[in-house]
Amino acid sequence: MKPARIIILVVAVAAAGMAGLLAVNMRGPAEVIVQQSEPVVEKEPKVKVLVATASLPVGSRLNEKSLRWMDWPKSDLVQGFVTEAERPTALKDLEGAVVRLPIFEGEPVRQEKIADSSSRILSALLPAGKRAVATDISVGTGAGGFILPNDRVDVIMVRKGDNDQHLTETVLSNVRVLAIDQQIEEKNDGTKAVIGTTATLELTPEQTKVLAAAQQMAERLSLALRSVADAQEQDNRAAAYLLSGESGSPQVQVIKAGQIVKSAGASKQ
Repeated sequence: MKPARIIILVVAVAAAGMAGLLAVNMRGPAEVIVQQSEPVVEKEPKVKVLVATASLPVGSRLNEKSLRWMDWPKSDLVQGFVTEAERPTALKDLEGAVVRLPIFEGEPVRQEKIADSSSRILSALLPAGKRAVATDISVGTGAGGFILPNDRVDVIMVRKGDNDQHLTETVLSNVRVLAIDQQIEEKNDGTKAVIGTTATLELTPEQTKVLAAAQQMAERLSLALRSVADAQEQDNRAAAYLLSGESGSPQVQVIKAGQIVKSAGASKQ
């Protein structure tokens, strides 16, 4: 190879190297990208809580099919919930327990909403200080048979007054129906309402006396079905004159032919 060609080749290689070096210097320092990993979120501790697998009406009894354990955030645990840690045999222990207040599907079971399976079912449904009193009903006096357990009603008395006039009066207001005949829970299977002959009402001790007096005085007692929107209204109102005199002292009522003929103070023992 001629010396001239060798010189030209050397110059070309040197020029290429210089061009590469200049290109690298022009790019500046290489950028280093640091990717941050997502922070590790610690899972909130959970506990097993006993919940209802279906909506349970008042008076129904618990069984293993109506209950199950469900994970529940430990921070949201409320006193009264039944937990697996505290009662591991709760599914078996609560077999046959009576539902005192409605429990909805997925709702945790609270001890105050149920009664021991050994309890008599109707007395288990009664809150403290309440009484269960029965009164006769019919199609005409029981809202056409549409009154069901756990409904709220007014008790209306129809009686004869002076000059054979018929008088009507609401003697009890917004009281709860515990049972119709011996049925203590509403049917959820789509069957038609069964017309009963006896309604059992949840009353205060004073209201039981008013109802007893009204049953003696009335030609007819009717139950007026109330809206569910009235459930929060006062439920201890009663016709006071059937209970006591104007002074509020205890009285003995003498009723003859549907009329109060004597009202005297009760003697002290």
